[in-house]
Amino acid sequence: MNHPIIPIARIGDSGGASRQRKREAPKGRQVDPQALSEVQAFLGGMPRRRDLLIECLHLLQDGLKALPAAHLAALAQELRMAQAEVFEVATFYHHFDVLREGEAAPPALTVRVCDSLSCAMAGSNELLARLPALLGAEVRVLPTPCIGRCEQAPAAVVGQHPVPQATLDAVLGKVATGQVRHQPEPWLAYQDYREAGGYRLLADCMAGRRQVDDVLREMEASGLRGLGGAGFPAGRKWRLVREQPGPRLMAVNLDEGEPGTFKDRYYLERDPHRFLEGMLVAAWAAGVEAVYIYLRDEYHGCRAILDHELKRLFAAPPGEGLPQVHVRRGAGAYICGEESAMIESIEGKRGMPRLRPPYVAQQGLFDRPTLVHNFETLYWVRAILENGAAWFAGQGRNGRQGLRSFSVSGRVREPGVKLAPAGITVQELIDEYCGGMLEGHRLYAYLPGGASGGILPASMNAIPLDFDTLQAYGCFIGSAAVIVLSQHDSAVAAARNLLAFFRHESCGQCTPCRSGTAKALALMDQPRWDTPLLGELSQVMRDASICGLGQAAPNPFDCVIRYFPHELEGA
Repeated sequence: MNHPIIPIARIGDSGGASRQRKREAPKGRQVDPQALSEVQAFLGGMPRRRDLLIECLHLLQDGLKALPAAHLAALAQELRMAQAEVFEVATFYHHFDVLREGEAAPPALTVRVCDSLSCAMAGSNELLARLPALLGAEVRVLPTPCIGRCEQAPAAVVGQHPVPQATLDAVLGKVATGQVRHQPEPWLAYQDYREAGGYRLLADCMAGRRQVDDVLREMEASGLRGLGGAGFPAGRKWRLVREQPGPRLMAVNLDEGEPGTFKDRYYLERDPHRFLEGMLVAAWAAGVEAVYIYLRDEYHGCRAILDHELKRLFAAPPGEGLPQVHVRRGAGAYICGEESAMIESIEGKRGMPRLRPPYVAQQGLFDRPTLVHNFETLYWVRAILENGAAWFAGQGRNGRQGLRSFSVSGRVREPGVKLAPAGITVQELIDEYCGGMLEGHRLYAYLPGGASGGILPASMNAIPLDFDTLQAYGCFIGSAAVIVLSQHDSAVAAARNLLAFFRHESCGQCTPCRSGTAKALALMDQPRWDTPLLGELSQVMRDASICGLGQAAPNPFDCVIRYFPHELEGA
């Protein structure tokens, strides 16, 4: 039965028309015309697309030094999005300064001092304690998670300019001189790379002189595995994505947020085209139409390098039919190193991991089959295909195969990126590649795989460092970030530092991780650890967390309980 539609103005008294007019007004914050005009000016000719939200937020943040509520409302209107959605994305990422109604803008200049493990061991806490008084109210000083410069510990960033081996005088000098934008050191530019034989491999692929099946077989035979930490065989991944219906996409993880890891930055600052050529060969082999490079926001100099060299590459390409390449800027969220969280971020959303299945190879970026790779994995493609799979597989030590780029920091004489055989032990790595321990220091403990990879004592210094060799000890190699501790350090203090990082970086989506990291740190801050309760908490986090952050976060305290009970007894 149909009912007549009764106009609102007929219902009740004569005030109905007034109430109707009120309901016709848009809900939420009204857009300020001045703010809208400024937003439009900052965006310029950028397309007004939902997936570009984070890029738009960066433009506003760079221009305004903060994100006032009025400008976020104007941006929502410009992108035809709900204001709540824009606010929730902006407040998710650490590098966006969202200003609530009436809140004052932060100082124009921010100094960030890394407080992650390697930098804390090198004295960054003293910098954080003393800099605010020395710099005054005109400069904001913030502790910040790992900035990917662990070999230069303690590291700081003044504006966008990194300060290696930061001292009070060095930071004050950068502030005084206004050196706030990073100018990277010279790198191997496009023309020089081509003259040295670069892009011949890609040209051969695109011209049909190399066949896809041959390339896939060579990659599979090499045994190259994903070097971001997951370790999935690279050649098999290319084949799996190629078998999916098109259009297919590719996402490159250059977020590198794991404390202790800096290898990707190191290589990109020196030889960017070796990575780009490997990326484009992978895209060709998997039949990819567009590539998205997700670069962490702390790497300002790397972004300038990529922008500069991609322009030259596409101005004089080595062949026809290159896929589109987009560089997307992270905004300070470690969780976006997880592949599905990275994809969410590229799409302009909060970086929250997705539930699986479907897997990203089937339904990833923009719901298309997506090839996801870490930077270093692609960096090795050219060398493997030019030298042959047997060359790469023939490297290794202690029964392992391949080469690994170890990011080594901590109490060694020569920290840095060390290209060494897969399967090398930490003692061999320290003695043969790092010049030994610092004077007056002896090996006490080490982290074989960054913040997530656990902590092992010096007595276990002969374990081959590679995929599948550390799990039996409650550890894993991950991105091969090795942090070396000496007798002057404490495994308990290290574990507390790592759990503080995980608590800060949890995306908050799932309770086991969100509450578990906070509860674990609270228990670890007690004079005596409740080890049975920590054990139960560890099991819940491992079993029920959505992604690897929550699943691996217990590794530090589990290892302390297992391998360093004497520290707990003496607490």
